Amino acid sequence: MRQYADAMRMRGFSRTTQKAYLGHVKRWFSWQTTQEDDGVKHFFLHLIDERQCSHSYVNQAISALKFLWEEVLGERWSPQRIQRPKKTTRLPKVLSEDEVAALINALTNLKHRAIMMLLYSAGLRVGEVVRLKEQDIDSSRMLVLIRSGKGAKDRVSILSDVTLGMLREYYRAYRPQKWLFPGAKADRHVTERTVQKVFVQAKGRAGIHKDATVHSLRHSFATHLLEAGTDLTSRSY
Repeated sequence: MRQYADAMRMRGFSRTTQKAYLGHVKRWFSWQTTQEDDGVKHFFLHLIDERQCSHSYVNQAISALKFLWEEVLGERWSPQRIQRPKKTTRLPKVLSEDEVAALINALTNLKHRAIMMLLYSAGLRVGEVVRLKEQDIDSSRMLVLIRSGKGAKDRVSILSDVTLGMLREYYRAYRPQKWLFPGAKADRHVTERTVQKVFVQAKGRAGIHKDATVHSLRHSFATHLLEAGTDLTSRSY
């Protein structure tokens, strides 16, 4: 497992991907020790038939074990032997503009409100917003700089006037140092799990019953831009 973790770090996998892949490999090791036929194909069938896992979950498990075979064990992974289940296509959960406003207004904590406003108004992923630093807010060009986002790529997004005003109010109150949104310890950023909990609590207080997650704010951002007639094909969002 240490070799596996080291190989993922060498390849620059995100912390989220590393955690997910390690979980899949551990489940594979645990499962195969209880089976007479420990074939990897039967493990994936077990995930689909017995555990009723989603196709995207099984696809990720396949990728995790493929990485184990090729990068750690040095063995050939035969794609003919393992067929990936077809991905199911579902429309993302989207909140209306009124629902987004109600959710943000339900937050009384200034830091939490600033985080949610950035998630929505800049279309950020939760893993991106928690790792922002003060210098990533470019008020002169009204941009948010996202460093090493998904796929280890840098990109930019828009910074609205309303969000900038909220960030300035937050900064005057909290005076963050290393991270724009520090956690319980000043040298560490707030965790993704904390942001997810804040979203769920705010959604409840706002009376929103949709099966939405914090990532729905990013989908809502894109949807509302499209509804406003913004061309997203040439943007870096």
